[in-house]
Amino acid sequence: MSDKTATHRESVMLSRKFRRIIVKIGSGALADADAGLRVPIIRALAAQVAKAWEERGIQFVVVTSGAVAAGQKKMGMREKPRTVAMKQATAAVGQTSLMYVYERAFEKRGRKVGQLLLTHEDFENRERYNNARNTIEALLSRGIVPIINENDTVATEEIRLGDNDHLAALVTQMIGADLLILLTDNEGVFTRDPHRFADARLIPVIGTIDEELLRVASTLRTQAMGTGGMASKLMAARIVSESGTPVVIGSGLKRGSIDHILAGKEVGTLVLPADRGRRNSRKMWIAYARHPHGTVVVDDGAVRVLREGGKSLLPAGIVSVQGRFRRGDAVSISDLKGQEFARGITAWSSKQVEKGKGKKSHEVRSLLGEEIPAEVVHRDDLFIITPHKPPGGRKGAVS
Repeated sequence: MSDKTATHRESVMLSRKFRRIIVKIGSGALADADAGLRVPIIRALAAQVAKAWEERGIQFVVVTSGAVAAGQKKMGMREKPRTVAMKQATAAVGQTSLMYVYERAFEKRGRKVGQLLLTHEDFENRERYNNARNTIEALLSRGIVPIINENDTVATEEIRLGDNDHLAALVTQMIGADLLILLTDNEGVFTRDPHRFADARLIPVIGTIDEELLRVASTLRTQAMGTGGMASKLMAARIVSESGTPVVIGSGLKRGSIDHILAGKEVGTLVLPADRGRRNSRKMWIAYARHPHGTVVVDDGAVRVLREGGKSLLPAGIVSVQGRFRRGDAVSISDLKGQEFARGITAWSSKQVEKGKGKKSHEVRSLLGEEIPAEVVHRDDLFIITPHKPPGGRKGAVS
């Protein structure tokens, strides 16, 4: 790491007042195929969290993997379960052991823990989203550490995705955390797979996570116990950095990683926050916590107006509609080349969009009725996705 990069990194970390931090630790760091859970790693995590909470007043939320891995050990399984039913059963067996270890580790440091098992539906539905956030807020206000995991015992979609990195990103946005720490079995993000190439080097600071960097990350080897991989960590980091929050990807196998990160030391890879600062929380929810139910394709004029003018999406600029959706559903908005550039909450159903596309307001009212909203997607319900291109550099790295 150059002196310039080290100074820049230290200034970013030390200039911020961290009030809340999300720590996500993956199965690659938490568990071993033969030994099961790495209890000393969880104890070290608890020690660092408790210390920072007591001495710095920083509240922590832990997003943890490891239930399936712990269940494998208890059930005497040498390989990962392959069927959905067995994955759910293994997670059910392992979750009790996982929480027991966390509870004991934090109790020794004077902290209680509370368990939350979430699925994507808890983020998709606004009422459930608010309920989950209120629960986390209540725990934090009492000095209790929320331990969050996917509800692997019932959420088949979450099992298939296997991505607690994305869960951690959504929780970061949900409670307005000031930093996301992704702890893995690697030192950070490398230019190449360090397990196979001697010339692979750690990328200490990333300014922009572009498609090329994601492509390289998808080739990096992951531990047998893990599921997300480095690409999923960078996708999560891109979501969080877009919200104006920094992310550190570092080793969960080193027991002082959190202490060193808070001290501004050289740990892993720092993903810089977007320069524009924090984004509207509801719009970030629209962009990343909701699954689009369909796609609205618009012409070049509509793309320009939406991107540059901060306007609402009107039917006149719509060319076609894909999928079926109802009023209030999330939809993807793409250009004529099929490139998604926005997401929003639609005020029209897909049938209404199909009938009203390309038409002026007075034509729409005569066709669909006076009660139809003028806007297909109102600007208050619209999120413009920023293009992720390296600013004249390579792979988004800052040197």
